[in-house]
Amino acid sequence: MAHSWWEIRVVCDLNLEETVFWRLDNFGFRGTASQTKHQSCLICAYLPEEQAHLLDLAALSILLRQDALCMEMSIPIVQWDLIDEEDWSSSWKDHWKPTEIGDRFLIYPAWLTPPENSDRLILRLDPGVAFGTGAHATTQLCLESLEMRLGILGENPITIADIGCGSGILGIGAILLGATQVYGVDTDPLAVRSANENRDLNHISPEQMISDVGSVQELIKRVQRPVDGILCNILAEVIMDIIPQLDSLTQPNSWGVLSGILLEQAKPIADLLEQHGWIVATLWKRQDWCCFNIRRC
Repeated sequence: MAHSWWEIRVVCDLNLEETVFWRLDNFGFRGTASQTKHQSCLICAYLPEEQAHLLDLAALSILLRQDALCMEMSIPIVQWDLIDEEDWSSSWKDHWKPTEIGDRFLIYPAWLTPPENSDRLILRLDPGVAFGTGAHATTQLCLESLEMRLGILGENPITIADIGCGSGILGIGAILLGATQVYGVDTDPLAVRSANENRDLNHISPEQMISDVGSVQELIKRVQRPVDGILCNILAEVIMDIIPQLDSLTQPNSWGVLSGILLEQAKPIADLLEQHGWIVATLWKRQDWCCFNIRRC
């Protein structure tokens, strides 16, 4: 039986884009796409019908209006409709185009034919109902951090844990850069399905990239030895819950890339990391968001 989804469309000032993404993420929308023209931005996002009522969407519209007023920007135009599940991919095709990220990645929609000759790593993606297309600043920061971390690999194998794997974009990116093994988990079964489908789309074997439903505890059961790296691009509140559990996954020379964190949330997370034996090696910022590159003390 097909399900229906709320499709919300927000047309806003380009400087309001990150705030809108943050509101949609907190609301629970899965999958976001953005398209920029001049100083305006069209943002589309999707949510299962049963997870929101019309009054909820109206309240979200009011919050977006208040955000714009507080930032002294023009009021965004907010519209929503119900669409059938089978129309989902068509909606993505209308709004999502190939995206260059960092120095090496080219994120390419699955329904387009990739170029035969490219000096970039082509990461093919069908976002489905999962978060993670490369459009959001937090995902871009994570991929750029992976470039820095995995840019020069020795002969030793690299094992990575992807906590909150979403569409699988970070795990796939890590393998394209040379990681040997990725273990991913997400609490959303639809995200895990999407990650596995994207793994196959990029011709990565199920043995090399394993994604399961669960959280850190599931990872601890899965990994055969402590991992070399941690990837985590989720809400800051969840990251703070996860940090104390990382001891069971990591070793003395492990590193991590953490994002999904607003600048105003950076200090408490940095303090908690220090309490649990991590050093913030670099802190990268983009608009209102930041990405922690961390390593063991």
